[in-house]
Amino acid sequence: MATHTSRRSFLKVGLAGILTLVAAGSLYRMTRKSDATAPFRMDDEARSVLAAVVPVMLKGAIAGSADIDAAILRIDDAIHGLPLTAQKEVQDLFALLALAPSRRLLAGVADDWRVAKAEDVNAFLQSWRYSPIALFQGAYLGLHDLITGSWYSHESTWAAIGYPGPIKELS
Repeated sequence: MATHTSRRSFLKVGLAGILTLVAAGSLYRMTRKSDATAPFRMDDEARSVLAAVVPVMLKGAIAGSADIDAAILRIDDAIHGLPLTAQKEVQDLFALLALAPSRRLLAGVADDWRVAKAEDVNAFLQSWRYSPIALFQGAYLGLHDLITGSWYSHESTWAAIGYPGPIKELS
């Protein structure tokens, strides 16, 4: 039997999600002092989030920890190419995912990112990807674009996807 979500239930879930994000964001800002004019700085917590998410999102393309480290460096470089306001949004996203209460509530990942199971990380990513809350979908798409774009923009990954590289100009 299929279940139908009423408009009222949908609005309640959306409101609960927004309130959770606001509460988590407030908690984050109270516990951390950050200069609004400073560029993004990837900390160990953001690295641990990415170390858990990258192999799941790039499943089959990542061969080991050296590839994960390379992907994280590329992601960091890509973030620095974004406008400062976008860098702050990415930094806030990583900070929210790193906080244990918001990691559990928003991502559904009970374990610390350093020991999170791939199936739990995949479930989190899919729940955000298909969430009825646009904010979660946007956060998923941001992570997806940062990770896959950073990885596949590097020449060393082109052969794996059959991309021959840019057309050589005639000289």
